[in-house]
Amino acid sequence: MKESRRNFVRLGAGLGAMLAVNARRSVAAEDNVPAWKIRPRGTEPPVSIDVHSHWTPEGYVKRLAELGRPGTPVPLKADLDKRVRWMDAHGVQMLVLTLSGGMPWQWVSPQEGARLTQIVNDSGMQAHEAFPDRFLAAIEISVRDPHLAVQEINRMAGKPGMRAVHLPNSLEGQNDYLFEPSFSPVLARCEELGLPLLFHPLDGEVNYYGGPETRLGGPVSDSARYSNTLGFTFETATTATKFITTGTLDKFPRLEIVLPHSGGSFPYVAGRVEHGLNRKKSPLKHPFREYIRRFHYDTMTYDLETLRFLVGLVGSDRVVVGTDNSFGARMNFEWPNAIVESLNLPAVDQDRILRGNARKLFRIS
Repeated sequence: MKESRRNFVRLGAGLGAMLAVNARRSVAAEDNVPAWKIRPRGTEPPVSIDVHSHWTPEGYVKRLAELGRPGTPVPLKADLDKRVRWMDAHGVQMLVLTLSGGMPWQWVSPQEGARLTQIVNDSGMQAHEAFPDRFLAAIEISVRDPHLAVQEINRMAGKPGMRAVHLPNSLEGQNDYLFEPSFSPVLARCEELGLPLLFHPLDGEVNYYGGPETRLGGPVSDSARYSNTLGFTFETATTATKFITTGTLDKFPRLEIVLPHSGGSFPYVAGRVEHGLNRKKSPLKHPFREYIRRFHYDTMTYDLETLRFLVGLVGSDRVVVGTDNSFGARMNFEWPNAIVESLNLPAVDQDRILRGNARKLFRIS
């Protein structure tokens, strides 16, 4: 950890100089172009690795319909060709496929959840085998039963294309399921296998984080989507903080964690959290700032200057591309590389964010 601290200091100094050089606002920002609409500067060869991309494979949708919860496949297995064409046109080399916030773990039994995870995970492996250089997948697990979860991780570990584990931040009535002793074997197995954890909050009214404060009611709430824009980000900040304060990061020092939506509000309130811990004299094994860099953060800040701040805070080696691309209902980032390019980073830092960090995380040769 001493060496880690020295590296962190050196990284901070280098980033400070780099950010000073690039302090001018980009043309996109000056023209008031929203970050998610920034266009590339030229042609976009497939280069980036998108770690925040959703799908609902055909067999999974069929089983949900049998359970009385019909949904829309995004995409159908037959549409993977179409999705690859979109990737080619928009500069994306590879997607890491996960379910969306509509994960069913809240309402299915653990046993049915285990059946659904097998359907999704087998489909993810097949997608990778069909397009080995375009798709990876995260292992979905039946989170309400840690024993079944470990069984599924063991079944899929080492299978083609399965390079991470996908988890909801919390469950109704089990907001702290991640930090309960019964779930510890799941985290231990992920660490042992070198499988990063990818998080995403659950959809649905029962999972609206923050209760009525994040939805308020009426047309204002509907138009602003508070449960998504505020609730998701608050929940991710809480998850990150609890990983630190519960000692979970100390217990699993090699566990890799990717926070969605650029870490939610966590990077921007981290100083306040640190101050609160110091006032309460809450003991931590390491300085709080070191824990901030234990996480990876995707690029989904939706604001160029906020992304610039994030890179400056955590370092270019802790940021990865994310689009929330669901290929159907909406595409949050049509040009995922463009916002990174607009930061005017040195080439080595830009390459880390676009693909280098993800290649290391997911062991892509």
